[in-house]
Amino acid sequence: MLGFCIIAPLGDAIAKLIGQSVALGPMLLVRFGVQVLLLLPFIALSLRPWLLSPRALRLCFLRTVLHMAGIGLMFTALRHMPLADAIAIVFVLPFINLVLGRFILGETVGPARLGACVVGFVGTLFVIQPSFAEVGWFAILPLMVAFLFSGFMLITRHIAHETDPIGLQFVSGIMATVMILPLFALGAAAEFAEFTWTLPDIREWSLLLSVGALGTLAHLLMTWSLRYAPSATVTPIQYVEIPIAALIGLLIFAELPNALAAFGMSLTIAAGLFTMLFEEANRRRSLRALPEPVPMQSVAE
Repeated sequence: MLGFCIIAPLGDAIAKLIGQSVALGPMLLVRFGVQVLLLLPFIALSLRPWLLSPRALRLCFLRTVLHMAGIGLMFTALRHMPLADAIAIVFVLPFINLVLGRFILGETVGPARLGACVVGFVGTLFVIQPSFAEVGWFAILPLMVAFLFSGFMLITRHIAHETDPIGLQFVSGIMATVMILPLFALGAAAEFAEFTWTLPDIREWSLLLSVGALGTLAHLLMTWSLRYAPSATVTPIQYVEIPIAALIGLLIFAELPNALAAFGMSLTIAAGLFTMLFEEANRRRSLRALPEPVPMQSVAE
């Protein structure tokens, strides 16, 4: 998950760089098309299990729709908002995941973790306020992304144990590519600029391919993390993405959050750190509470 937090904002930054010159449709098509092309050799050469059960296939389809919609809204938000602000607003996501994990997956959510996520949610509201004043309703798009990705992560967690992560990403990439292609015909018929194809130049191609490669790797790492740990445990680690996004935004776009947004980000990060420390303390207490193994000689006696 930490690897995801480093790679994902870098991909978002590149998407922000080309968002003003490349339409949304080509960005989405290349993003998922690259995912298929990168994973195809792993599927072909390693004979990895990529065929999904009918149940997993249905859930993968829903997961892909949520993924496409979330990325599309995020790419749109990044055209109008600072990178760190957009990512910080998305961090209402852990609060949503805790609630969904509790009521749908039956994961344990104590009052301490719930309280920490409420604090993180309040911090997100502080970030939304200055962003909304500057860019209007575009500041709500990352909030919508959070709801979409909460469903995406919930489904990922639900099927991660019965599917190979690379196979799951490969099938999802094929589904997304197949669903996006007809949208260009509809976009041309309706004269909708976001889904009309214009040939990118060499610089745009290189950036588009980078977005696809980074996005594929980031979501592979996230899928692996959800395969081995409850979403309520690994999701708070994503708070680390906020300072990383702020640093990338400063270095590439000379963006610096204002005082109110910075305060909100600090609250969100503090809530995430508290949750991580609380989880570690619980884990250690659980290990100490385990009964000591009985020596074989004592059993025999």
